[in-house]
Amino acid sequence: MSLENVEQLSMLDDFSIAEDWRKEWVDMPEFIPARRNEWIRIGITKPKNYDNSATNQYYKENGETTELPIYPVYVISKGRWKKRMTSRTLEAMGIPYRIVIEPQEYDNYAAVIDPGKILVLPFSNLGQGSIPARNWVWEHAIDAGAKRHWILDDNISGFGVLKNEKRLRTKNGNLFSLCEKFTERYSNIAQSGIRYRFHHNFVQSPYLLNTRIYSCILIKNDIRFRWRGKYNEDTDLSLRILKDGLCTILFTWCYCDKQATMTSRGGNTDELYKGDGRLLMAQSLKEQHPDLVTVIDMWGRPQHYVDYKVFKNNKLIKIQK
Repeated sequence: MSLENVEQLSMLDDFSIAEDWRKEWVDMPEFIPARRNEWIRIGITKPKNYDNSATNQYYKENGETTELPIYPVYVISKGRWKKRMTSRTLEAMGIPYRIVIEPQEYDNYAAVIDPGKILVLPFSNLGQGSIPARNWVWEHAIDAGAKRHWILDDNISGFGVLKNEKRLRTKNGNLFSLCEKFTERYSNIAQSGIRYRFHHNFVQSPYLLNTRIYSCILIKNDIRFRWRGKYNEDTDLSLRILKDGLCTILFTWCYCDKQATMTSRGGNTDELYKGDGRLLMAQSLKEQHPDLVTVIDMWGRPQHYVDYKVFKNNKLIKIQK
């Protein structure tokens, strides 16, 4: 099988399905695996009778009130005060957050966001993408006495849940606290997070075990790693965590509507992804992890490929009460 086909298969949620998830998924939202008939070759093809529609309907919470997350939520942003997608989304859901910006953009952000929600970085225009801001946030969370912290990209336009094999948008923020609740059951989850909507085909378990976590991330503050490099920092951090024998959890019972990389101006789009940015991203990750990363051509552009099956022996360790 070509690497291109292997990567396509991995995108179908089949590469890291959590075994025995039913045993672990206690006191969590109901989850019904997607129905699947036989695959039509290997590719992104819907099984018969499968409804994977992304609707504009909102999930009805039946009067439930939002249980707020116990860990601080940070949004790192640059050049996006006009759109401020994630900020608008969190405010609509009633989720408290802090937006982290560079000092030269303070007036622009303060004109549209409550200044009490703004954290100003002590540096600007370092040309290192979001890495310095991410590490600053990590230390800020530690100084605040938090065990973990959420860090979100600034191009998330909404969140949703899977119900009866349909994706439904939600304005209820309980998904954050529920993800925290599940994560806290285990002593060795260093990172968990919420998956993109456009990667939500054929979901077979409410979470994926030991894979890359990106864009909407809950990080354990006392792990020995920090963000590094310039490109693909999310994949790099996940791989270092997994190589250390720890676990990651990517939740698929819920999702975030995140714009695809390079489709929205501001942030890393203007700073890192111009020209050969895609190739540089893939090559950079291969240099960091030559034992696991291959650079392939997929959908007409360079892309990194990682086979996460090598981490199947990283088992969850449940905290005994």
